[in-house]
Amino acid sequence: MALSRLVKKLKAGEDLSAAEAEGAARALASAEAPSADKKAFLAALSEKGETVEEVAAFAKTFRALARDPRLDAWKERGVDMVGTGGSGFGGFNVTSVASLIVAAHGVPVLKHGNRAITSKSGSADFFGALGIPMLTEPTELRRSVESLGFCFFFAPGFHPAFKEIMPVRKELAGEGHRTVFNILGPLINPAQPARQLLGVFHPRWVRPLADVLEAVGVKTGMAVCSELPGGQCIDELTTAGENHIAGLGTLRGMKHDWSLSALGLGQCAPEELHGGDAESNVARLRELITGKAPRGLEDTVCLNAAAGLLIAGAVNNPQAGLKRAREILRSGELASWLARARGFFAEPGS
Repeated sequence: MALSRLVKKLKAGEDLSAAEAEGAARALASAEAPSADKKAFLAALSEKGETVEEVAAFAKTFRALARDPRLDAWKERGVDMVGTGGSGFGGFNVTSVASLIVAAHGVPVLKHGNRAITSKSGSADFFGALGIPMLTEPTELRRSVESLGFCFFFAPGFHPAFKEIMPVRKELAGEGHRTVFNILGPLINPAQPARQLLGVFHPRWVRPLADVLEAVGVKTGMAVCSELPGGQCIDELTTAGENHIAGLGTLRGMKHDWSLSALGLGQCAPEELHGGDAESNVARLRELITGKAPRGLEDTVCLNAAAGLLIAGAVNNPQAGLKRAREILRSGELASWLARARGFFAEPGS
């Protein structure tokens, strides 16, 4: 499909059909389309504003183009917990730690992520500092899920199509332009788990991205964003601001009260959620396990873990999830899981 024709349509303020968006995605992923056309298309799409149908078509296309990790046995029960990034807050690896709590409970976590882009420590950086490697071979991933109930997909290892787009993305980013790819990463987990907690960088994208997840086949999930006093946003639930939540799939009509008062949580200062590089965040994880971290950070981590447990069907309400998450964190269960994970990955062949 000629990107130049679609650019004219976008500049006229017209939305693309699902077929046109899919064709554009495939053209962007090909080596044949000129870089100038790719750049013009991405800029025009961003200027018009992406629709749910357009983003869903992009997500479906890049899911189809991804390397298959062959983990279908865990697809229905598996949970991904991931954020879009892009808030610029510089927070702790909240979602990554929350995903480990969920795995320590016994829920299969199929985590998708990347290195830091807008923060000092992305999920790949944090897990690497913890001793959890970036596996790419299906046999290694299967062993990880079988032994630990957890595996981590390093995004660049599973999306070879992105290499044809990266130069244009970098060029546009250097000019201060965001593109649809800034929100696409969390939507294209190569294992395609049926359950997902998605952190979103701005409240206006919460409901649309929940709708996109439904459109690509996620059966149970939540899209969330926390808006801090002053208007800055974080791509996860927090106890530092107002949480915006959209349920999807079986949770679309969710009636649970996630307000801090209903959960018995106090509001913390945003500074309690700040993070550093991967090594300092691992040190902060040790403080969380021993009860020495700021209470607001502990509450925020447990709140996100509670959401993951609810999405997994492991608990029936946020209060039960919060209680179970804190128990795992404080009782030694998470510390035991981490020790088992380090031993597993230290074994030859892991």
